[in-house]
Formats: sequence, C-alpha cells, structure tokens
Amino acid sequence: MEINNRITKLFGIKYPIIQAGMVWVSGWKLASAVSNCGGLGLIGAGSMKPDLLHEHIGKCRIATDNPFGVNIPLLRKDAQELIDVVIEENIKIVFSSAGHPGKYIEQFKKNCIKVVHVVPSLKYGLKAESVGCDAVVGEGVEAGGHNGIDEITTMCLIPQLVDELSIPVIAAGGIADGRQILAALALGAEGVQIGTRFAATVESSAHENYKRRIVEAKDNDTILILKKIGMARMIKNDFTNEIHKLEREGADEEKINTALGQKRERLGIFEGDEANGMLEAGQSSGLIKEILTVNLLMSKLNAEYDTALKELTIRHN
Repeated sequence: MEINNRITKLFGIKYPIIQAGMVWVSGWKLASAVSNCGGLGLIGAGSMKPDLLHEHIGKCRIATDNPFGVNIPLLRKDAQELIDVVIEENIKIVFSSAGHPGKYIEQFKKNCIKVVHVVPSLKYGLKAESVGCDAVVGEGVEAGGHNGIDEITTMCLIPQLVDELSIPVIAAGGIADGRQILAALALGAEGVQIGTRFAATVESSAHENYKRRIVEAKDNDTILILKKIGMARMIKNDFTNEIHKLEREGADEEKINTALGQKRERLGIFEGDEANGMLEAGQSSGLIKEILTVNLLMSKLNAEYDTALKELTIRHN
C-alpha cells in the first residue's frame, strides 16, 4: 500500500495511515510504534498535563526516528500551555480538534508546524481551510468519542469535503480494516485516521478491560449519548443506560451533567471500570476480533488493502 500523495508527502510517511490521538490511549508507546511501521503516530495530549506531554514527547523521540505528531483538543482550558510545549519541543505536526484552529494558527505557522483539524461537516471543513490548515480530518458519526451534532456519516461526509476543499482530506470514523481504507481512498480521501482499532492494540495505554470490551463488541453495542452537552459514542454499559434513560425522560443539561460527574473517560478507558466509566469506541468495534501488536496490525491493514484492490480489479475486468 505504498502511496505517494499529498498526505504522505506532507508528513514524510510511507503509508497514509494516521493513528488517532485518543485520550488515555495514545501515549508514546502507541505513537512511536505506528510511526516505526510507516504510519503517522499521534500522542493524545487531551488526557495530559504539560509536564506529562513533555515526558511523552521525549520518550517518543527515543523510540522512533520517524515523524510523529500531537493531538490537542482546543477547547481545553490549558490548550495554550499544551501548544507551548509543542513549540518548545519543536514538534512539526499538530492535529487539532474540539475548537477553532484560527485562534492559534499564527503561532503554528510561525513555528513551521503543519496543522490538521478534525471536522464533522463541510461547514467546519471550509472554516479550517480558510484559516490556513494544511489538511482536515473528516470524521463521520460512526467514530468513537465526541461527534458532530449533524450526525453525518463518513460515506457521505468525505466526498463532500473532497469536492469543496482544495487541501487534502483524511477520512475517519468506522475504519478498522484494509477494505475500508481502500473505500476511503476511492471516495477521494488521501489518508485515513484510525482510532478504535489502534485502541485495541498491545501498545495502547488503555486498560485491558476496555480493550477486551472492544473485541467483544458486536455491531449494535455502541450508542450515541450526551446529545445535549456534547454528543459522544461509546460502548453500552450501566452508565450509558442511566444517561439514555435520562435523555428519554427529557432531563435538562444540569441533571445530565450531574449524572455524568467527573473523569468518566479516565474511569472507563484507563482504570477499566466496565460498568460506570465512559468506554468511548466507534462502530468499527464490531469488526475487531483480537488485540494485536501495532506491527502485526499494520501488516494486516496493508495485506487487506492489497487483497481488496486486487479482488476489485478482477471483478471489474
């Protein structure tokens, strides 16, 4: 699957596969493993304080000589502090999400940082391009974690972004195997960002209970909840049942926030509380059958892509 396009050139990588910078999942071990295999690994700063981000960047540099980046959710109160760390550490690739990149784009460009923003709709894709982002990740509602309120699917979102934007588009949401990578590229994407599939790897920093729940999940085992306060997709459990019941009963934001409480993501993903934590994961969970090393997974994705391309060519000749 060696592809020479704008994404592989932009990041200096072999394969157009980007590992999502997920909270409590994407530490230096996962990011460096993906980068060592020819993809682009991302350190997920969303669950880190500045000092910890410094530490992970330093360890990642020791573990890989290949390019890697950092994901920063811009709505975090300490987003500027995390950006300061990235600049101080001379990181040249930033994936931003959950906020407007225009507020920080001048700092990024001044420091020769390539900026990719995650968008859930064409409206936000156009905004990201207009402020100077180098590429966008179009993330469909199939994705795990926080999603756009319009609930646009990956299949519908990607071609619309490709048709309207001049910068490269990376597809995300529901992608877990090589067939889907081929499909995303057929839609016009120049790369894919994969989250849940990389969450269920040996190098992921997530708890083993969380990884096991991904592997055990079937096609209908995730749910979109918290629609009034920031919609998110996660694996069904006691917590999601409680929130879903409140939402059906018309509970207001205050009541839902009270039920949500604090640090639910850490509780579920990092500490492994299967009943009460947020087990953020995408619909691609139904495709994931085993926990692999990143090396084995990347080989598998490449082989699946090549097989799918060959079979498609044979069927249409």
